[in-house]
Amino acid sequence: MGFEPGPDLYDGGPRTRPHVIVNCAMSADGKIALPGRRPAQISSEEDLLRVHQLRAKCDAILVGVGTILADNPKLYVSPTRVKDPPAPLKIVLDASGRTPADAAFLSTPGRSIVATVRRSEELLAGRLGDKADVRAFGDDELVNLHGLLEHLAHQGVRTLLVEGGGTVIWSFFRSGVVDEFQVYVGPLVIGGEDAPSPADGEGFASMGGAVRLEMVSFERLGAGVWIRYRVPHGH
Repeated sequence: MGFEPGPDLYDGGPRTRPHVIVNCAMSADGKIALPGRRPAQISSEEDLLRVHQLRAKCDAILVGVGTILADNPKLYVSPTRVKDPPAPLKIVLDASGRTPADAAFLSTPGRSIVATVRRSEELLAGRLGDKADVRAFGDDELVNLHGLLEHLAHQGVRTLLVEGGGTVIWSFFRSGVVDEFQVYVGPLVIGGEDAPSPADGEGFASMGGAVRLEMVSFERLGAGVWIRYRVPHGH
């Protein structure tokens, strides 16, 4: 199976931010984890291969600190799934300063950035030391995504893969900086009103604010379906 992560939207012009791909796996009823935000294995083996191939085509991978605490992901490209794997930049959004010093991603190949806010910068820098580049983007309660994306563009990041969780994905859609949405729909129902979805947060107050998508392709992977959407400009 082969695919491209998406067109280069900058095409020779000035780049102010990377091409942003949101990728996730959800159940047929739209859940990305079990009730109580407990981890759930939704992707098939075929989809896991796709995910690592996609990571290999991206310059950076981003998750929120909630995902770090719940799943402890390595945020790397598996050498068992991709030959001669690259080492994308690993980024964690952590405004609350909760990233532990023994998080798995800090020990896998590639540089790590923990993006935070001013009030948590000193705490994280002291805890993580030289394991990660701790940088503050803004003085508010949440990381300034536009500032982070501008910084990543200056660092040469052309394609950023956002893998979750639901609150982080929502923040990217709310900020209007998503270019592509890829989702694997697994053949199961999880249920639970407090089980997270791909885009949590407060949601849009009206249909006028909803992000409109254009389907690019769909493909059966194992017993599930991989769907790829693009986000038209202007939304």
